[in-house]
Amino acid sequence: MKPSLRFFLAGFLLLILQTGLCYGIKWIALSRTPLALALNQTQHCKQLEGLVVSQVQLCRSNLELMQTIIQAAREVIKTCRKTFSDMRWNCSSIELAPNYLLDLERGTRESAFVYALSAAAISHTIARACTTGDLPGCSCGPIPGETPGPGYRWGGCADNLNYGLIMGSKFSDAPMKMKKSGSQANKLMHLHNSEVGRQVLKASLEMKCKCHGVSGSCSIKTCWKGLQELQDIALDLKTKYLSATKVVHRPMATRKYLVPKDIDIRPVKETELIYLQSSPDFCMKNEKVGSHGTQDR
Repeated sequence: MKPSLRFFLAGFLLLILQTGLCYGIKWIALSRTPLALALNQTQHCKQLEGLVVSQVQLCRSNLELMQTIIQAAREVIKTCRKTFSDMRWNCSSIELAPNYLLDLERGTRESAFVYALSAAAISHTIARACTTGDLPGCSCGPIPGETPGPGYRWGGCADNLNYGLIMGSKFSDAPMKMKKSGSQANKLMHLHNSEVGRQVLKASLEMKCKCHGVSGSCSIKTCWKGLQELQDIALDLKTKYLSATKVVHRPMATRKYLVPKDIDIRPVKETELIYLQSSPDFCMKNEKVGSHGTQDR
């Protein structure tokens, strides 16, 4: 084999290994689902864009969830665009779902953010839908076990975070658990970043209260546990995006693990976003990598 052909094949194989195929976030294409589609029969699941086989199966067995998941896809796009509106990479390529460009096809820090945000968004939207009564399969979240302080009492309708996490992770993680979903390194990266998104979501659960009393005296406060807005969660994830850690897939003992490239004496932290490939230069216009450049912006 000629050396030039050997180098070409080696580079081609490396590109395949480093391309994540983005199965895990193709479901964001649900944002374009026509409002007229009723989604009241299981055969409608095949008409939905961006789903892998296991997600179609989840759709059929949880049909009542799908309008909420479609709403989550719309929230991901809206929130990502707003969060990065002041950055060189402005998340515009997310609107191309399911046919992403290289900024999201490869294991970049941009894809790390989108995976984390989409995992948080789907669980957030489901948890809120339980609270508003839009989902027949769930209700308000449980009353906290701890006793509130003087002048406080538990009441209202808490966001059902537990149900949101269970159903959201089943749907959003399903593509990464398929056999044919890119390299093992990309699977590990995407699953890790998705879990970081859910960790930030869990940390956003806070006590919210409503006052009661004569003439607005607020002598009694009725409180419940509610999630912060998705935009606030996205800002926390943006901070993690800015300090994300580049990793490599390295053998340790009998298995391979993702470890920090420059500081490989420590394991990856559960709280940090990670990426495998450096991002392109978003200052220069390059439509192949999702960069519109910064001229006239």
